[in-house]
Amino acid sequence: MMYALGIAAFALCILASIAWHECGHMWAAQATGMKVRRYFIGFGPTLWSVRRPKTEDGIEYGVKALPLGGFCDIAGMTLLDELKTPVEQERAMYKQAAWKRLFVMFAGPGMNFILGALLIYGVAVTAGLPAMNTTPRAAIAATGCVADATTKPTKEQPSKPLGECRPSPAAQAGLQRGDVITSVNGKAVDADSVFDALQAASGPIALGIERDGQERAVTVDPLTSKKWRPTADGKDLTEVSGPTIGISVGTIGVIDHYNPITAFGGTAAFTVDLGKRTVVAIGQLPQKIPALVDAIKGEQRGLDTPQSLLGASMIGGEVAERDMWSVFFLLLAGLNLMLGLINLLPVPPFDGGHMAVIIFEKLRDLVTGRKGGPVDYMKLAPLTYVVLALAGGYMLLVLTADIVNPIKLFN
Repeated sequence: MMYALGIAAFALCILASIAWHECGHMWAAQATGMKVRRYFIGFGPTLWSVRRPKTEDGIEYGVKALPLGGFCDIAGMTLLDELKTPVEQERAMYKQAAWKRLFVMFAGPGMNFILGALLIYGVAVTAGLPAMNTTPRAAIAATGCVADATTKPTKEQPSKPLGECRPSPAAQAGLQRGDVITSVNGKAVDADSVFDALQAASGPIALGIERDGQERAVTVDPLTSKKWRPTADGKDLTEVSGPTIGISVGTIGVIDHYNPITAFGGTAAFTVDLGKRTVVAIGQLPQKIPALVDAIKGEQRGLDTPQSLLGASMIGGEVAERDMWSVFFLLLAGLNLMLGLINLLPVPPFDGGHMAVIIFEKLRDLVTGRKGGPVDYMKLAPLTYVVLALAGGYMLLVLTADIVNPIKLFN
């Protein structure tokens, strides 16, 4: 039940984020003297609308049948826009100064950036933020028996024990699921170094662990078995023999905690870092096509593959089901950064495409020394259609992957 409610809640938050984006365009247009004609949530047939104020200068607010986004209709965004009233003709967007038009187009993505930062600040104050540039800590995910050897794991089949399966030395020593391993034989370890440290240890192994916020020391007598480890180039697995204490290891991110004052700096640093990672992720979108196709064919889907709004909502449902609300809101913050940055791409029909046209007009006028008027958007129509086709095809591919083989954070 909570899973379904979490999906619905995240989907509504996405819709609210899009509505907030369009509010940015609307409020900026009003502030700079442009004529806003309509502000709607959704697309398709109109379910409800009202004009405020009920005059020629009023804005029609409403809700449409398909909750797949929203729009803000500003009179005269291009020369192709029909201006029906004297007010629209006087306050048409294309007649305004370049800086006003740039401000209006940036205001939409800007609102996504503001919302993302506010969500991050709220998480910073209430639960703390993940230390994104710090290696995660190693935590015991499970304890199990120790076999003499195991079969070689493949994509289709995990490894299986061969021979006698002896009780886990870790469990016998009192180690539990969730214990964080802080040191091996006195040497500090994290998620990247714990395997090598355990493999190099011999005889009784002194482990430093953290449980319920308290440090403890535990000595474990390992058993010897054969395991499969990645080769140096990471392209294959090789069988090695060494000490084993019978655990599987997961990771726990390091959390930085803040008060309402220090959270400003923490939020700024986290937002910038997350923004950089988002820019890299956007640049890698074309490279993810083969992985999406493989996922549709039934192969294991990587956590780094793109998601549609449906897929993101399903992840939101998973974390809500487990009361991981800080993760829920950080996911929503990341989505807002993604929406804002994608909308800044300098190609039509994105906001960045309109901004690029405005900048081109200004540079053209500076070079020629005369005002050349607005760009003819009909000449940009072929590029717009190509971008729409590519973006639509990509979204359909991602949506199909989310339906056939969705990403799951928890098994």
